[in-house]
Amino acid sequence: MENLPATNSSRNSLARFWPWLVVLVVLLFVGYVRVRLLEMPLERDEGEYAYAGQLILQGIPPYELAYNMKLPGTYYAYAAGMAVFGETIKGVHLTLIAANSLTIISMFLLGRKLFGVIGGLVTCASYGIVSVSPSVVGLAAHATHFVVLFAVPATLLLLKACETNRRGTLFFSGLLYGLAFLMKQQGVCFGFFGGSFLVWRAVQGGSVFSADFVKKISAFGIGMILPFALTCLVMALSGVFSEFWFWTFTYAHSYATAMPLPEGIHLLDVSVSSTFDLSIGFWIIMAVGLPCALFSKSMRNRAVFVLFLYLCSFFGTCIGLYFRPHYFILMLPAFALIQGMAVVSMQQALRFKLLENVWKSLPVILFATVLAWVVFYQSLFFFQLSPVRVVQHLYSWNPFVESLTVAKYIREHSAQNARIAVMGSEPQIYFYAQRRSATGYIYTYSLMESQPNALKMQHEMMREIEAVKPEYLVYVAYGFSWNFRPDSDHTILRWFDEYAGRLYQKVGIVQLDSKGATEGIWGEAAEKMPEPDGNHIAIYQLKSDLPTTAIKAN
Repeated sequence: MENLPATNSSRNSLARFWPWLVVLVVLLFVGYVRVRLLEMPLERDEGEYAYAGQLILQGIPPYELAYNMKLPGTYYAYAAGMAVFGETIKGVHLTLIAANSLTIISMFLLGRKLFGVIGGLVTCASYGIVSVSPSVVGLAAHATHFVVLFAVPATLLLLKACETNRRGTLFFSGLLYGLAFLMKQQGVCFGFFGGSFLVWRAVQGGSVFSADFVKKISAFGIGMILPFALTCLVMALSGVFSEFWFWTFTYAHSYATAMPLPEGIHLLDVSVSSTFDLSIGFWIIMAVGLPCALFSKSMRNRAVFVLFLYLCSFFGTCIGLYFRPHYFILMLPAFALIQGMAVVSMQQALRFKLLENVWKSLPVILFATVLAWVVFYQSLFFFQLSPVRVVQHLYSWNPFVESLTVAKYIREHSAQNARIAVMGSEPQIYFYAQRRSATGYIYTYSLMESQPNALKMQHEMMREIEAVKPEYLVYVAYGFSWNFRPDSDHTILRWFDEYAGRLYQKVGIVQLDSKGATEGIWGEAAEKMPEPDGNHIAIYQLKSDLPTTAIKAN
């Protein structure tokens, strides 16, 4: 009898901690995949965030030497991560591991709160495995990973605030939703979800016009607005508010409204079709479990909650109608919650007294089978390909591997304070080279688009480069680095031919050889070599024997 309390305590401890062991397994698997590919070369979005974060660590505010339409939250997230893990490829991907791991844990807590332990574990595993999937470009540290990093705990706090009736909790929920928006504009969909949910509850309770509700929604709204308001203040104090506003709102609006609806629908169809084989198991679970949840009185309200979150997340993905793979990361939290809800709802529907535990285990076995298929389907990326091969496989016709060679040459052949300019959309070169840009136009997409400021932007980029006289010019002869359109204005390309021909000499050509390996041709051999017909990167150095008057004339 003396040992009985200890036995019960031991069992209680096991019951309390075994779910966390499963969460740990998910974290270890996802962490293994990410650590194995830790040195995977950066793609251009990562390069943009890393370069902007690098500048922030040097005291240079966003939008001064790096123009882009994204809000600066992810820049600061990268800066914080690189301050801890280092300004390297590895540092960037360790930052992603930290952010992704925290989101996975938050997904378990949110799923457990809504659907119990089994629902939480299914939610956690679903999100963890899919968030690292190449189907959503999950191996790269995109801004959408940082959006959900804040949106998921914000939703958890939202539920807790509704239980405890505490305005302070609502404030912090709004604050996290506001940070999600700051990571990228699409994050506004989660803030809209949170505010709408509060209004819906108030309407149901008949308190929408009460003083108490006004105080609650005010606390939530103030929290949500605060991060953006402070960002505007910081941008103003840094002297870049006009650039910040133009790029993140004026130009961003033009970009987001440029895609025709039929073309957007086609892109959505392509995205869904391309991942059908991978995700068919999840859709089967969803098709079977969702009706079970909607027909269950105990589950119906929670089902409506999750479906509304899914709908809002989808609207966030739809903004601009571009439907790029990493945009779907915004939908993963709601998608994973639906998986957790579906499994638990199927368990409830299979409540038979005969062999009850066997029946209850069937939905879990189905989910485990689906998860195993998802891992097997992507095993080439998860377990076999090298970091370089993964990038070449996922981003063919993009010079992400070649950028390392270009940047290494510049870094080894220039002073630390040298300025460079990349003619193309490859900001990772600036980050690798650890050299500041001579122009804020680290992307050239906007210059080729059918938008009212395109030609003005071209002239501004030309003036900025001419004013700085960078030591190196890098021309990226890859179509995906420019995204030329039939009506694109090529003024800047004609300017470059004249400008580089007059003041610069070609010192390097980087391209892929017949086996897919990076090949560099340097010095006199590069200068005498005719311009290759295929994809390549050309490096130009400012001529050292130029007359002073020739330089001043421009």
